[in-house]
Amino acid sequence: MLESKGSVLVIAGLFFFALAFVSNALVPAMMYKDLPEKTAEQLVTANLRYQFEDLARRFPASFEKHMGKPPEDAAAREKWLNEKCAEALRIGRKVYVGEACWHCHSQFVRPVSNESRRWGPVSKSWEYQNELQRPVMFGTRRVGPDLSREGGRRSNDWQATHLFKPTLLSDGSVMPEYPWFFEGAPDKPNLRGLALMTYLQWLGSWLESYPYYEQYTESSLPADAAPGAVAAAAGDAPAAGEAAADGDAAEPAKPDAAADTEKKEASNAQPTDAELEAAQVAIPGTKPAPPPTGETQPADGQPAPAEPKAVENGNPPIDPAPESEPPQASTPPAAVEGDERPPAPAQPEASFRTASLLMQAI
Repeated sequence: MLESKGSVLVIAGLFFFALAFVSNALVPAMMYKDLPEKTAEQLVTANLRYQFEDLARRFPASFEKHMGKPPEDAAAREKWLNEKCAEALRIGRKVYVGEACWHCHSQFVRPVSNESRRWGPVSKSWEYQNELQRPVMFGTRRVGPDLSREGGRRSNDWQATHLFKPTLLSDGSVMPEYPWFFEGAPDKPNLRGLALMTYLQWLGSWLESYPYYEQYTESSLPADAAPGAVAAAAGDAPAAGEAAADGDAAEPAKPDAAADTEKKEASNAQPTDAELEAAQVAIPGTKPAPPPTGETQPADGQPAPAEPKAVENGNPPIDPAPESEPPQASTPPAAVEGDERPPAPAQPEASFRTASLLMQAI
């Protein structure tokens, strides 16, 4: 019998099948035979209650329409919220299975390929000992991310918008749209939408050290919660532009802020024509450069100057620069006989300043 290759393959196949059955079925069953199976009511943790109450605050009209209104009494309200949360878990799991979400999203983090760095801690056997894991949806394909640790990773607003139209948040997503979970808009989820979001926020909620959950403070849904009001997290500062609460006045602006701004603007401002002309006249032996068009323009309140004439000391007239050449500062005339004025001293710094002012004006 062992002489043929086919017989060897059959025996080897049966052996490995038996080994897999013992290691993956019998051994875990014997390890956790004394571990009771948890009900949906026992799966309502503080983290999940936080998310469930957040649904009531974010979508008050839809929550009251499909889940009901919580009682006024504090003890009755706590019991009511726990019962409704467990009911939403059961409905949400049925929606998850019915819509074949398990086909593209697995619920098992394997100890290979650094999956714990992507999805969270490696899955443990005791996590599946509850009625919401019958059957267990380990999954085989991961077209989308693993959802074993999805709870608390994203807000309920994100989950609602993503279910309504995934491409609004995930560009190029191949996930189909689920508009039948809503009543025309992502902020109006129906019973199936509220239940599915509750189920998604439950996945991984039993991990107390899971970093994606907000810090939870035990509190029930207030009876007088205003529609659309979302409870602010403890210690959050008021948003920019909002008025200070409890009569606190807003902090006045610093008095020197406006002055500093004006100084910065003045330092960056371009020099005016009058400043350029004054800078040129301040240099002995120079005169204002002609405008780029080659035409001289008179100053305010003065007649237009005539054609350039020779100066009284006998110096020849200085022709203006041609239009084709850029305006340049003229050099001081040389001293002539009979001129009582001393020769103009060299002032390179002033010349550089004039050139820089002219460049800024251009």
